[in-house]
Amino acid sequence: METKVKMEYRKEKDSMGVRDIPREAYYGLQALRATENFPITGMKVHPEMIISLAQIKKAAAIVNCNVGVLDQQKAEAIKNACDEILSGRHHEAFIVDAIQGGAGTSLNMNANEVIANRAIELLGGEKGDYKLVHPNDDVNCAQSTNDVIPTAGKIATLRLLKRLILRLERLYEVFLLKAEEFDDVIKMGRTQMQDAVPIRLGQEFHAYAAAVKKAVLRIDSIQDEVRILNLGGTAIGTGMNADKRYLKEIVPELERIVDEHLVQSQDLIEATQNADSFVSASGAVKSCAVALSKIASDLRLMSSGPQCGFGEINLPVRQSGSSIMPGKINPVIPEVMNQVAFNVIGNDFTITMAAEAGQLELNAFVPVMLFNLFQSIDTLSGAVSTFTENCIIGITANVEHCKELVEHSVGVVTAICPYVGYSVADSLAKEAVRTGQPIRELILKNNLLNEEELNMILDIRQMTTPGIPGKVYEV
Repeated sequence: METKVKMEYRKEKDSMGVRDIPREAYYGLQALRATENFPITGMKVHPEMIISLAQIKKAAAIVNCNVGVLDQQKAEAIKNACDEILSGRHHEAFIVDAIQGGAGTSLNMNANEVIANRAIELLGGEKGDYKLVHPNDDVNCAQSTNDVIPTAGKIATLRLLKRLILRLERLYEVFLLKAEEFDDVIKMGRTQMQDAVPIRLGQEFHAYAAAVKKAVLRIDSIQDEVRILNLGGTAIGTGMNADKRYLKEIVPELERIVDEHLVQSQDLIEATQNADSFVSASGAVKSCAVALSKIASDLRLMSSGPQCGFGEINLPVRQSGSSIMPGKINPVIPEVMNQVAFNVIGNDFTITMAAEAGQLELNAFVPVMLFNLFQSIDTLSGAVSTFTENCIIGITANVEHCKELVEHSVGVVTAICPYVGYSVADSLAKEAVRTGQPIRELILKNNLLNEEELNMILDIRQMTTPGIPGKVYEV
């Protein structure tokens, strides 16, 4: 027969009354109330957010001690408690939901309580004895939720963006390798899903690489905006209850701890009122997702069939494609890239509306912005990784099939326009479609050009480079 261990509790009190808290819990009454008020997503805050909060609280303890506002013994205990969190301990004590009312006060207080209770233990006391270290008076000294949460969100965003950039740079390099591999593969270019003019498969993959590089540069540049913090502004950006020396020293100290270039806003009131930097970061991530989704769709089209579609390329086989159709293989990796992009686009809309909804001196909706922004960056990072390793690297080209499609396409008629005129070329194209005769045969039949001229003009490789096909240019 199983014996149940009896839970022991401590009592904590706030303005609304007294509640029992599990004796061994590092969280306190404010975090407990938050879990009851906000059973929203069932998901806790992002681990990077926890790390960022611990870094902020550590920096604040150091600076408050340096300027004489916080007792050295308390400051040391707070700092050591933060270091434990930074090493990966006590994360389970951050119990509040990722989406919460109150602009993130529940999360800030959860952090204050965890750090205070661990600091109390380090000083030889028992959890909940806030006479030794107080969550508000000591851990939250010279701070407000309104400068702590946006700052933590920005630091977390910077770290997540760097991970995304690393994976995008890997994808860029793989696209370049494929561009070189496919440089001699001639295929039909298409506009509005119709045959256009020839292009090399390598050129298409080089364009994909360029699109990824552009996304990397855009994301990299947006980090400068994200680095601007309102830390030190406290409740509304006026810096009330923060020592003037603290205001000057807090961001440099945090910069040292985080090991990341950070900047204190020149207008802390504006930086507290507005959350537009999260919109900018989301926008850059969304733009990247849109570009990657377009590429994924291209690959699905080029690999379609394989017998009854374009069939120009082969995607790596990763899993069975159907529970009813034997042998069917689906483009599952490009499909997941599409789906992640759709989600990122939806998240961006949420972030945009939440940023717009800020009122007067504060935006209360930072939690939902961070929840969606972190999800966008994380999921896009994962999609980029599988897109690179499980799809792009293994793509092969159906060289002869691509060549055959070009040779039987009326699109090559564009090359003879400079020689016979648009109207004549248009008539030839329509006749070729109607009769099924190749363009070359129709030109020769109508004595528009001779064999030698046609061979020069209809050089497919030359059609994929600048200039008039068949014309000799001086070097």
